[in-house]
Amino acid sequence: MADAKYTPRLKTLYTTSIREKLTSQFNYTNGMQIPALDKVVINMGVGEAVADSKKIRSAVADLAAISGQKPIETKSRKSIATFKLRDGMTIGCKVTLRRERMYEFIDRLTTIALPRVKDFRGLNGKSFDGRGNFAMGLKEHTVFPEISYDNIETVWGMDIIVCTTARTNDEAKALLTEFGFPFRN
Repeated sequence: MADAKYTPRLKTLYTTSIREKLTSQFNYTNGMQIPALDKVVINMGVGEAVADSKKIRSAVADLAAISGQKPIETKSRKSIATFKLRDGMTIGCKVTLRRERMYEFIDRLTTIALPRVKDFRGLNGKSFDGRGNFAMGLKEHTVFPEISYDNIETVWGMDIIVCTTARTNDEAKALLTEFGFPFRN
């Protein structure tokens, strides 16, 4: 459990300098107009769980280690015979991070995990949804230091969605750039 007096490094950076930079860049007149991070959703789809239910337990344990929070299992909504998938089967897991855990995860993502990705040339700057939310995918969950490469059974990919309070893509990109997201030119 986090100490009550502990404040993540990126949260302190946001309150001390990022807010001022965004205010001068976009000429905000009210402090509530300044974009902020809202939440981070991490999703891990485990298609092999249809044949082997042990894989989903391994994926849940890995996602819990990465996020520091217990994930929920996602279930299929309808049956698909060609994939041998029945309604209600567990096919993945996801976790929603907010507040301190969100800042800690983004700090580890930008400073530790992304530099460990093979042939990394930067994040796609067009992966915004038009309302200030950014989505990215990782092909391997082993780039996080919490995952021991010797103890994993299977390598899974994961989707990471960063939700902000920004109203436009430009505002969200400026916010995430200040947080250290390495966008391509």
